[in-house]
Amino acid sequence: MVQRLSLRRRAAALSLAIAVIAVHGCVVEHLADHMAEFDAHAAMPARIEVVYVREMEISEPPKAVPRAPPPAPPKKRRALLPAAQPPAASAAQPERIDPDPPLPPAEPPPAEPPPAELPAVAADTPAEPPAEPASAPAFAWPASTRVSYVLTGHYRGEIHGSAQVEWVRVGLRYQVHLDVTVGLPFAPLLTRRMSSDGRLTEEGLAPERYDEDSKLAFHDRRRVTLRFEPDAVVLPDGRRRARWRGVQDAASQFAQLTYLFTTQPELLTPGTTVEVPLALPRSVSRWVYDVRAPEPVYTPFGAVEAFPLKPRRVARPGGDLTAEIWFAPALAYLPVRIRIHQDPETFIDLVIARKPQLGP
Repeated sequence: MVQRLSLRRRAAALSLAIAVIAVHGCVVEHLADHMAEFDAHAAMPARIEVVYVREMEISEPPKAVPRAPPPAPPKKRRALLPAAQPPAASAAQPERIDPDPPLPPAEPPPAEPPPAELPAVAADTPAEPPAEPASAPAFAWPASTRVSYVLTGHYRGEIHGSAQVEWVRVGLRYQVHLDVTVGLPFAPLLTRRMSSDGRLTEEGLAPERYDEDSKLAFHDRRRVTLRFEPDAVVLPDGRRRARWRGVQDAASQFAQLTYLFTTQPELLTPGTTVEVPLALPRSVSRWVYDVRAPEPVYTPFGAVEAFPLKPRRVARPGGDLTAEIWFAPALAYLPVRIRIHQDPETFIDLVIARKPQLGP
């Protein structure tokens, strides 16, 4: 009897153990599936590879094509009044007869040429409408462009490195990448890749996803992702913010500003302001840039005149990074210098290192 009871207890315990193992197996499998989904979600989009075959030459910005003025309305011509006639004679006022009418001249005076425009017509002729300001030529999105930079700056001491901004387009899809390397390429102190992926619209770039991947020496890799939905921007911590019209991310803003200055060159006038709705990992807000007077940027291939855009925000410790950007009309309005501030003691300065490279 005791032996049977012991066997039953052992069978029950074994069944319980099997059930627990099965449950744990299901839980582990479920977690593994979720981890795989998380890894797929966190992975950055595949980068489109491009072969660059030529360099961009320095040239004057394309001349604006004047818009055809609207057809002028037909000139209103007033019928010339007949010569003044004497009032009709009446019974009360008998007709006056000049007793000594003047004799006609021996020869008629030479006829004077008619005036170019009769006063009556000129008075009623509307002024010609002023021609509309010149408009920029139609903008064609390039297939691929890469701008390389030499990096200097300060981070707990003087630092050196390199960076590049790359624009890639396939149809109406685009990618913008900003890669920064601080230190030696084989032993960098810091690497950071910022990538924007989205589509092209009549108003420029419409980001759909932004990824930022950073690796500081002796620290774990850090990755953040912003997602752009039709009516919201989803921040890395899951908070949702309203998606403003024309909103950009930290990488796409460079290409968007190039597009704006190419299609609306009047924006790049000293004293004007340019506003860019910007989605950053911590917030979504409107950034205002002041356009400054052009100044030379000294490069390995000569001095290039560029317009600085200075943000009104001031870099503060622990706050968002600020970027002052120099755009060069002679190089298709591309940024030839970028100065990024984290705080007064931490900054990097990127200056173009060679002529921009173009794809096939």
